[in-house]
Amino acid sequence: MADPYKTLGVARTASEAEIKSAYRKLAKELHPDRNKDKPDAAERFSDVTKAYDLLSDKDKRAQFDRGEIDAEGNPANPFAGMGGGFRGGGGGQGGNFRAEDFQGFGNGDMDLSDLFEGLFGGGGARRSSGMGGGFGSQRRPPPPQKGADIAYRLAVSFVDAAARKDQRIALADGKTIDLKLPAGVEDGTQMRLKGKGQQGSGGAGDGIVTVSVGSHPFYSREGDNIRLDLPVTLDEALRGAQVKCPTVDGPVMLTIKPGTHGGTVMRLKGKGWSTKSGARGDQLVTLEIQLPEDAEELAKRLEGWQDGSNPRASLGV
Repeated sequence: MADPYKTLGVARTASEAEIKSAYRKLAKELHPDRNKDKPDAAERFSDVTKAYDLLSDKDKRAQFDRGEIDAEGNPANPFAGMGGGFRGGGGGQGGNFRAEDFQGFGNGDMDLSDLFEGLFGGGGARRSSGMGGGFGSQRRPPPPQKGADIAYRLAVSFVDAAARKDQRIALADGKTIDLKLPAGVEDGTQMRLKGKGQQGSGGAGDGIVTVSVGSHPFYSREGDNIRLDLPVTLDEALRGAQVKCPTVDGPVMLTIKPGTHGGTVMRLKGKGWSTKSGARGDQLVTLEIQLPEDAEELAKRLEGWQDGSNPRASLGV
């Protein structure tokens, strides 16, 4: 993915509010439901969402700005600090000994047994001062060791995590694979990829993938449920209506009964977060009644009418 700042069209010094505003504008413009005749819109929408997931997380944004992770949230250089080749005691490279390392060899200054005792740990007994005794009494070499594990960080959008959508990840060897998110996935969940670590004499280590779930501009999580505040017009609340309501699985039609009050909570079964059992929680939709932009016109129409009820009576006031 490209630089997340460029993807959202904001400066690196942009505030959280500027980043959220830029994402909302692009998400509305590129949403697949509005661009069915533009096949590349879905991919751009995904890139914009991933960019927002990274930049809306203060820790990940700071890591990206310092160059510690890439735009996908993976370590920028998983092999940093790995040395190459064996270095001898005298500074030689690649396991090659220098002539000066053997000064005095053959003139009585160094005994062959001393050399092999140094190479093989000195813990075994020598049968003689020469080499005739062999190495039968030396300790066995250690068993072959598996290679080291490689840590990966997988940035997953709120929507993808809730619905457990497959995720593509790039490995250190340059290959890409598709991962199935586990049931009940959440921020910090770890996944083990057998044999996807560094190669060793005893086989390859594993890849350890840590999932980082991003935030969302209008969804929030409450246990296994997802909450959403849905704006409706005064007319829709008074007369009743069918309105489109977003969910992590795509929009659905929601029926509002006539005379519905603001703050009413409606439940959408099975539209919530993935649970550890493989089931899904619910989506809880809170209706927010919005007055029309031209409130003055509404006030004129209601002139002479007064609501005599007391909506605060239940509060004892």
